[in-house]
Amino acid sequence: MNRDVNKSHCQTNKILFVYHPCFTKQKSRSALKMAEYNKAKISKLVLKGESSKGTKRKHKKDKKDKEAKRALVVDTDAVKHGGWWIVTKTSDITGSVALQFDKQAYVKALDNGLFTLGAPHNEGDPPDPEEIFSAVLINEQKVAFKSGYGKYLKAEKDGMITGRSDAVSALEQFEPVFDQGKMALLAANGCFVSVDPEDDALVAIKKKVGSDEVCMIRSCAGREDISNKELPAEESGNLDQVELNYVKKFQKFQDKKIRVSNEDKVALKKAKDEGALHEALLDRRSKMKADRYCK
Repeated sequence: MNRDVNKSHCQTNKILFVYHPCFTKQKSRSALKMAEYNKAKISKLVLKGESSKGTKRKHKKDKKDKEAKRALVVDTDAVKHGGWWIVTKTSDITGSVALQFDKQAYVKALDNGLFTLGAPHNEGDPPDPEEIFSAVLINEQKVAFKSGYGKYLKAEKDGMITGRSDAVSALEQFEPVFDQGKMALLAANGCFVSVDPEDDALVAIKKKVGSDEVCMIRSCAGREDISNKELPAEESGNLDQVELNYVKKFQKFQDKKIRVSNEDKVALKKAKDEGALHEALLDRRSKMKADRYCK
């Protein structure tokens, strides 16, 4: 009898323990907290000041437009000369260079210490080994040239340019003169270097620059890859278009008329070669009183 009562009492306690309403509520609360934890765990971490919406995807069209702009910025002249580009400032005349006096034709060193104008090259061909010199920067204005025979170029008293010097003195120094996008090479005797039209010899006999004295120095030294350099939209096109683009950008539209300077573009081209294009454009706009940033 007592056994049956104890057994029944245990079973009753067991049933009460399993189905107690407090236990059910506690279990529900635990499940709810676990669900909230899992939800917070899988969500993205958002720092203070950041948007939880995420970043906007870049469209393929934008990428194609950038690639198209880069393709337009190619030094076609360098491509025509085997990758040798035109030097526009003295500080770039270092390393391997070539002296060009005619279309696709370069100064060539001879084994007797003299120089002549080599045969014209086909488009896309680089200079020959005999037409390549090593340039040494002396200071901000002057340079020296060493031929492939290991001798420095020198201006003789009679005006001949020879390559027989083992060291650099005042006579082995040359000064590149840049003006209006062109260049001439001033020798130590006060005359400009040219190619004698009679025998194609390299000489320095004229005090003034003529068409025969205009030359180009080309370099193959590494430089910034301009194909990867994106130009501003305002600088696309020729100088006329560039100036018009900047006038439109900064124009004071008081009377709804566009004012563009009528001055010669020669000074503007020189400023571009010297890296002062923006200053020159601003000066031209200020004279026209057409820039909202100019008083």
